[in-house]
Amino acid sequence: MADDHTHVQDFFTARAADWDTRFPDDGPAYAAAVEALGLHPGDAVLDAGCGTGRALPALQTAVGPCGTVLGADLTPAMLDAAVQAGRDRTGQLLLADVARLPLRAGVLDAVFGAGLISHLLHPGPDLAELARVVRPGGQLALFHPIGRAALAARHGRQITDDDLRAEPNLRRLLARSGWQLVSYTDEDARFLALAVRTG
Repeated sequence: MADDHTHVQDFFTARAADWDTRFPDDGPAYAAAVEALGLHPGDAVLDAGCGTGRALPALQTAVGPCGTVLGADLTPAMLDAAVQAGRDRTGQLLLADVARLPLRAGVLDAVFGAGLISHLLHPGPDLAELARVVRPGGQLALFHPIGRAALAARHGRQITDDDLRAEPNLRRLLARSGWQLVSYTDEDARFLALAVRTG
């Protein structure tokens, strides 16, 4: 792991043990976002920056017993919390940087990323790495259980025009990284951007 990830690891290590108890009502939002991804039985999907693995059970249900679910995270404490919650039974956990995934090109049908984009050090190249491991026509879901304005208000901030998750900015960023934005929702109760792998 590169030294420039230390602040991300420190942030999440300090919060890993009680992460799920801080957000106890997010389960239905995660399940709805996974459903929107349109996975099929037998698909292979990665939860990029999986944290405590809250999306893994819904992803496993979507791809069924013949599918493959991977959860990759940079912070060992978050993966430990996923194991404590029993979520390692619904997906294979990987200690990995999403910017340098230990996967062959084109092996996945989809990537799910909850709260991911704001923690990417190099969003363009990092999203391109996610595109590398997804087959052409595969899908990407960038999700957060609350919208941009609600999240900013929670942190005492205002959203600005340069926010990466603003639709025009995200559309351009994804297009430069091998993705085409096909659906964008930014409401108080959900942020969900769906994209398709081009090429």
